[in-house]
Amino acid sequence: MLNRCPACGNGKMNVFYSVENIPVHSVRLLRSRDEAIHFPTGMMDLAHCPACGFVCNLSYQPELQDYSAEYESTQAYSATFNTFARRLAQNLVDRFNLRNKDIIEIGCGQGEFLSLLCEIGDNRGIGFDPAYDPARSALTGSQPIEIIADYYSEKYRNVAADFICCKMTLEHVQDVADFVGIVRRSIGDRAGTTVFFQVPDVDRVLDEVAFWDIYYEHCSYFSAGSLARLFRSQSFDVHDLWRDYGDQYLMIDARPAVQPEDRRLPLENDLTEVETSVARYSAHLNDVLRYWKNTVNEAVVSGKKVVLWGSGSKGVAFLTTLGLCDEIAFTVDINPNKHETYMAGTGQKVVSPQFMAVYRPDLVILMNPLYRQEVQASLAQMGLAPQILSVGE
Repeated sequence: MLNRCPACGNGKMNVFYSVENIPVHSVRLLRSRDEAIHFPTGMMDLAHCPACGFVCNLSYQPELQDYSAEYESTQAYSATFNTFARRLAQNLVDRFNLRNKDIIEIGCGQGEFLSLLCEIGDNRGIGFDPAYDPARSALTGSQPIEIIADYYSEKYRNVAADFICCKMTLEHVQDVADFVGIVRRSIGDRAGTTVFFQVPDVDRVLDEVAFWDIYYEHCSYFSAGSLARLFRSQSFDVHDLWRDYGDQYLMIDARPAVQPEDRRLPLENDLTEVETSVARYSAHLNDVLRYWKNTVNEAVVSGKKVVLWGSGSKGVAFLTTLGLCDEIAFTVDINPNKHETYMAGTGQKVVSPQFMAVYRPDLVILMNPLYRQEVQASLAQMGLAPQILSVGE
């Protein structure tokens, strides 16, 4: 087990949440129920660093991970998410004057966001992602974009860019200080290079006691302060910190440090708040687990048909943590690549929204409240009006 903080090197991390036998991947395309039920598992020992506020899984084993082409994490089939993604891309192009520039995206998936940045600002892009699959690529072929199906590492440090973007990837990295250090060394003395990272905000996860947002792939969890402290430790100046997408995502704008600066942003002063949130999570976890377990069991006992809407990592964490298998037969997802696959650990079949017209559920458990309006509209088009309960509401 890791016994030091990967962000600041402190050796006194405190475990506050442990879960056994959680699937080591949540969004792999599993083609049979047997494969899903017997999918490899790992251990979660979530710990908090009082020195910098960083949270991580001390029992994470990176060798258990395989980000192959069977890894399917795109959110680009959702109109709600696409509206956010385009707004964010436009914001970044305007904020950093990204026009006719060279852009790197680390963890680019199938190239959806990199394509937006290049389209809006007439930029050139290079993406890195070991799960890139040309068959599912979002690229049109008309844009000057190259995607390298590999992890970003030291061997690519000589690939230069005006803007380095990394969305929803740093939380998958165990040695976060080394990783951010690689990015800094790749920039060298090009002081004009801007770095933008987006990660889940652990403050929300802890405050909501959102156990469904804690899963094996995410070995690292950041508050605003721990994220800023990490970048400052690797010779970056932090110019801005902000939240978006219903405060679910945390954003950082950093530049190479020319000389140390004393200025600190208001969101960085959060060590006490994070410690309080960790205590709150521990104190209320059993109540939240009991609520959801009872909600599902009472619905099943009364003869109601229950489905989960959202087959991604949140859904896997929700089902496996609660131990729900036969109680819920199906999970729904709008991503056609996931249809007729199965949920890791618990084996529910993933079906399309259109299947609901046949199945006619009584209760839908929604894995992200931001999609409530989108899901309600989809159900209404089929003449359905089941009860909808969303996590995090």
